[in-house]
Amino acid sequence: MSRVGAIDCGTNSIRLLIADVDDDGRLADVHREMRIVRLGQGVDATGQFAPDALARTRTALMDYAELLRGYEVPTVRMVATSATRDASNRDVFFAMTAEVLGAVVPGSVAEVITGTEEAELSFRGAVNELDTAEGPFVVVDLGGGSTEVVLGVRDVDASFSADIGCVRLTERCLHSDPPTAQEVAAAREAVRDGLGQAFSAVPVERARTWVGVAGTMTTVSALAHKMTIYDSEAIHLSRCAFGDLLPVCDGLIAMTRAQRAALGPMHEGRVDVIGGGAIIVEELANALGERTGIDELVVSEHDILDGIALSIA
Repeated sequence: MSRVGAIDCGTNSIRLLIADVDDDGRLADVHREMRIVRLGQGVDATGQFAPDALARTRTALMDYAELLRGYEVPTVRMVATSATRDASNRDVFFAMTAEVLGAVVPGSVAEVITGTEEAELSFRGAVNELDTAEGPFVVVDLGGGSTEVVLGVRDVDASFSADIGCVRLTERCLHSDPPTAQEVAAAREAVRDGLGQAFSAVPVERARTWVGVAGTMTTVSALAHKMTIYDSEAIHLSRCAFGDLLPVCDGLIAMTRAQRAALGPMHEGRVDVIGGGAIIVEELANALGERTGIDELVVSEHDILDGIALSIA
């Protein structure tokens, strides 16, 4: 067994996985944690990281560094995705990660990965436990700043990273509480445009199973399963029929933030942006249903974080 550390720093959250990996490439969790830091706050509008967003991310990363030290992790890989690709002052972010991580594992620093690399890592993490007989899989990683659409069985056949995500869509379109009909219509148009580009690059018609990963997907699924508190073990690889999924999405889009906050499985850091995420999920379900005949969503708790860990095992 070898021990590795993986950190995924996205637009909305920063996540840590410390895992032991056996010779067959199977991961055994030692510690898994997520913090909402909203690193991408305002990046879509300003093109820069906000100082308070960097401060929140630094605080979380310092806590993660202590965990890496405590668990004696010799190898760590930290990747940054959509928000960092877009930020003109990302050098400040890199300097911070080098200082904090380098104190634990010398030479460690965050790396920005392309949308293609993000898609491949997400796919590898998501399908690692699935039966290939259910493939080809279309894996959708719905993040804060981008949404990756990936097709394959064990290896990636095609992928596309669309510049639509729950944070980006909310900041662009959904300003009212609750959002107005006009705002929702504008958001749907943006999503359909992004998905249209994705479906031009990825032949999703070949897919037999839709796998969704990341926080919007898991939260919507928990609500569709009528959970009163979030249960990651019950959610992992659960299936949600569109007949249960779509009404939940409609409800989230129409709710006020206070109403969303009162939902048991809802993380407080997703309250203001999950309406945008629900629009993306709904548009995906409708489009994939028409193109493939798929009528359910399989939700995986394993995603890019697991792919990062496997990439250094």
